[in-house]
Amino acid sequence: MATNVLNMLDPLEVAAEPNRRRLLHLLAAGERTVTELAGEFTVSRSAVSQHLLLLEQVGLVAARKEGRNRYYRLDNDGMRELRMLFEQFWTAELDMLLADAQNFTTDRLQTTEESP
Repeated sequence: MATNVLNMLDPLEVAAEPNRRRLLHLLAAGERTVTELAGEFTVSRSAVSQHLLLLEQVGLVAARKEGRNRYYRLDNDGMRELRMLFEQFWTAELDMLLADAQNFTTDRLQTTEESP
């Protein structure tokens, strides 16, 4: 039975790639064509299109076709989901960092108190 790899990707993982992050940043200013976006990169237009397709498949961008052009924009629902995922991740990481800092402080205080 074949597995669809795209079903296993999550928006946070897809958005982590530097070129795709840059595409998201550029699209934050508004809708743009593939050609306009490709002009901002040193990679080929085809590579930019592939990145955009992946972003679209995970729901972070939406596309519309007008004539020969394909226009991309951020998908508000997808970006909201990405933000929630990031906040969940960040909160968990910060909680772990805080716990480590508290343990470190407690250990240092105990060591200082035990010293003559």
